[in-house]
Order: sequence, then C-alpha cells, then structure tokens
Amino acid sequence: MKSLKEQTDAKIAAGRSAKPEFMKGVDDVINEAKAFERGNNAIKIGQEAPKFELPNPIGKMISLDSLLEKGTVVVTFYRGDWCPYCNLQLRALQARLSEIHALGATLVAISPQVPDGSLTKSEISEMDFIVLSDQNAKVASEYGVAWEVPDFLLDHMRVDRNLDLESINNGNGSVLPIPATFILGKDGVVKWSYVNVDYRTRSEPEEIIETLNKLS
Repeated sequence: MKSLKEQTDAKIAAGRSAKPEFMKGVDDVINEAKAFERGNNAIKIGQEAPKFELPNPIGKMISLDSLLEKGTVVVTFYRGDWCPYCNLQLRALQARLSEIHALGATLVAISPQVPDGSLTKSEISEMDFIVLSDQNAKVASEYGVAWEVPDFLLDHMRVDRNLDLESINNGNGSVLPIPATFILGKDGVVKWSYVNVDYRTRSEPEEIIETLNKLS
C-alpha cells in the first residue's frame, strides 16, 4: 500500500501537469505563509490544548474532556469533505484506525463544515472515527491553525470547483483550518504535532502510531 506522502505527491504531480499555472499560484500563496508553515502560531508541544465542545454530524455535542477521560486523543483539522487531499489523509488514517485504538487513543477530525444532511452522507462521516464541526473556525483559531484563505484560492474554489463555502460552513466563507494534527496526552497536554499551511501535504499515519507507541 502506498504511503500517504506517495499518494499526495502523485496528486500534486497530476495537478502540476493538468493545471501548471494554478499550481504555481498555489506555490506562491504557500510561500507567502511561512509563519504558518513553520507552525509559529500553533499551540506547542508541552502546552495544554484548548478545551472544546463541538457537534458531530447528527448534532450531538462532544467535549474534549469526555474524550480525554478515555485516554490519549489525536486531533486532526481538515478543510472539509470537498477537499481531495483531506479525503486521502482521512482514508489513510481510517486504514490504521485499529492500531490507533489498540494503543488507547481516540481519533477526532474537525472541520468547519456544518453538521447537516449533506455531511451525514459524506464518505468522511461514515468512517469509524469522530467527526466534529467547528463552523466559525473558533477552535481552529484557539489551536493557532485558522487561516484566512487568500483570494486566489477562494476564487479557485468558487469558480473552478463550484464550491459555496458560506453555505458549506454555515456563513464562514473565508476561514479554513490549515492541515494540522495534535496528539494530546490524557492530561490534555500536547505531546506531538504536525502543522503545515501547504494543504497538499499531511502527516503520515505511521508517525502518529510511532508517537502513540512511545506514549504507551
């Protein structure tokens, strides 16, 4: 089975071949966001993670405290079920979910997408981990991974992808989380993190599992 990096690299290469000008524009946008790329604004290892209580796809409120009572929590922020790179990442995590659970951890995926009928029918919502909705990106902001998306990318989403983010995210049409994953110990303290503003690259499930092994 290909690694997540191999899959995302292949998608990036296909994009560069099909739409070189667009991908060059993405490169330029990413290069202007180096502070995010280094993770300077994200919560740091050793810090206590901000608490949250967010709705799942059927509207049930899930709190971080309730998850930490069960043990280690892996929190990953993704842009939405419309994002192909997010789907690659979450499918890769789903494939390793039994290992994550065996190590006493709970996986939680958070996006701004509104929990309504469209979300409950998505591939992501049918996976075996917890999916939560952070509609106004408040939790993403508290974790330091909320990003005001540049007009170049918003125009691409609206024109080329026919995506209405305001509708998808219930009014939030411009702020998305950057791809970020945090491993929180049972004490709620960040033990490991991956933060990168380049939405085309993600943390490997193997890295997460290696960290969980060390923590256990």
